[in-house]
Parts: sequence; structure tokens; C-alpha cells
Amino acid sequence: MTGPLRGVRVLEMAGLGPIPHAGMLLADLGADVLRIARPGGSTMAELAGEVDPVLRGRIHTVVDVKSTDGLRQIRDLLAEADVLLEGYRPGVMERLGLGPAEAEAINPRLVYARMTGWGRDGPRANDPGHDLNYLAATGVLHAIGRPDQPPPVPLTLLGDYAGGSLPLALGIVSALYERTRSGCGQVVDMAMVDGIGIVAQKIWALRGVGRWSDERGANLLDGGAPFYDTYVCSDGRYVAIGAIERKFFAALVAVLGIDASALGDQYDPAAWPAWRAAIAGILRTRTRDEWARAAAGTDACLTPVLTFGEALADAHARERRTFIDGTGAVPLAAPAPRFSRSALDEPGRPDHAPIDPAAAIAKWNAPATH
Repeated sequence: MTGPLRGVRVLEMAGLGPIPHAGMLLADLGADVLRIARPGGSTMAELAGEVDPVLRGRIHTVVDVKSTDGLRQIRDLLAEADVLLEGYRPGVMERLGLGPAEAEAINPRLVYARMTGWGRDGPRANDPGHDLNYLAATGVLHAIGRPDQPPPVPLTLLGDYAGGSLPLALGIVSALYERTRSGCGQVVDMAMVDGIGIVAQKIWALRGVGRWSDERGANLLDGGAPFYDTYVCSDGRYVAIGAIERKFFAALVAVLGIDASALGDQYDPAAWPAWRAAIAGILRTRTRDEWARAAAGTDACLTPVLTFGEALADAHARERRTFIDGTGAVPLAAPAPRFSRSALDEPGRPDHAPIDPAAAIAKWNAPATH
């Protein structure tokens, strides 16, 4: 295993959403991750299929943490770990006897990384929820979509990952860096509702100065502006236009062949309906790929909206090796970011069949062998 986190030992208590994703991020960067699953599996694990690439780069085992022997094994592992990852509801780890106070007594250098949706306090702290629920409570979900339709479901990327696993991973790396000065570990407490707020800070800033309305689809970056939206083409497929700056908008107008003389200023909301009608009308005269070819090499900021299948075959992604064909039918996203000296291993086919706890621990204690 290579990468800038080589030698960092992570104990991952198996969970859903942001926890396995954070474990993947750390493993991709070279950390030695031992994933502890409970007996019996989970519904979400079943839905993920036989091979879940998010679980790549780990050593996998099953431990009954409610048993005396299982609890002893976890405590022994804590003594050797640099990081603990857990995403249970508030109070679960404490009831198991594995909370931060107990962990610190075992290993004062441990970075104890916790993830919840609602946070560890507040009136919703003990409520169940998923990505969509957390988005709904932060204002972000209401801001997405068309004004005459319910807010769409934006996958699980904003809450679980952008507002969850990514800031959690940053917090872990920050705590590891601070430990080089203090010699001490600490608790990294991440709530998705907090992380979503950080992700949305620019929108909050615009709203605070009166440049963002709570009305959906009426703003600069939510599809309200005709120069930042998606449009249908003659073949029923779509292009995305992101020509915000005047010079890019001018290039777009040139590619589309629109006479702008009577349409008004780009940034005048009163002119947006006329601009939208003109852009939508001309885009319906050619196919998506014809418009993509027309815009290629220009500053028009017009891009075809690709399906997942098309994205895999896209020339840019292929040249950069953004996806690695490591699992046959299941593509792997290449580890990122890329480093000039700390080379990252390419992930191979995930093997998350659990092995005996003793064998897993022995393998984890010899990171150079895997």
C-alpha cells in the first residue's frame, strides 16, 4: 500500500452512507483500514450488490461487539489504531463501553471520528433519517429544482458525501496533523446538517445580501438564469450551459447564432424570459451531439449532458483515467486527489468477504503485506 496516509491504521465500524465512503477515501490515500461488521449484514449492504466498490481497499471481518469476547477484541484494536470511524446513533458507542472517554483511556493518541445526520444534540438528535431528510431541514433541498414541481431527489451526493464523508475525512486528517504537535488524539464530531450548511455557504451569502430569493428557479445558479441551465435538443437529449461571465455568454451567442440586439442585457432578470425562449428555440433545431461539436474549442461553456454509460466512454475521462475498469462490469472511480510524490495504488476488484478476526487483525498489524 502506498499513498500519503501509508501506515495510518483506521478501525472502521461498519455503517451506511458517509462512513464507508470516508473509509474508502482514507484507504485510497494509503491508510490501512480494518472494517468491523456486525453479524447478519444490513439491507443497504444487500442493495449494494455482491461487490460494492465503496468497500474497496479494506481488510474485512465480523465481530459481535455485544459479546464479551468481541468487546475485548475491539478494545485491543483501539490500542493499536490511529483512527476510529463510527456512524451510529448518539449514545450507541457509549452503551457498548466504547465511547470517547473509554477509548481515550485505552489510547490517548486515538482520533475518534464520529458521524451523525442530525448531530449529537438538538431536538432531532435521536431521530432516524437519511440524506434526503437532512437536506430537507437545511433549506438546500427547497432551493433545488423547478418552481412548478416538488424539489427533486438529488441522489445521495450532497448530504452523505459533500456534507458528510468529505468534511469528516478532512477533520480526520486535520486531527492527525495536530497530533504531530500535541501528541494527543481528539474527537472529530461531524453532523451532516452542519456539513450541508458549509457546502451551501455561498448561497447563504448571496441570500444575506439580497441576491438570492427563496423562490426556487428564480436565481443565478438554480436554473433561473437562462445562461446557467439545461436545455433539450432535437433528439430529446440535453446540453448544459454555464456561460455566466459576459465573455463566455458572448461566445455562446455566437455559437448559437442568436441576434442579441433586441434581447436586453444578460444580467437583467427582466430580459431572461426572452433570452430563454431564444436559446431554447435554437437548441431544438439540432441534436445534442451536433451542438457539442459546434461548441467544441470555443468559450461557450456548452457541454452535452452524458449518461453514466456515456461518461465512461468520454474521451476526456478516458485520457485522464478518471474511471478504472477494475471489476469488469463495475467501474471504479480513480483515487483523488493526485499527488506528485505519494503515488496512489490503483484500486483492484474489491474483496470484502470477511475473514476470521484473528487473521484480519494479524493482517492489519502487518500493513506492508497488503
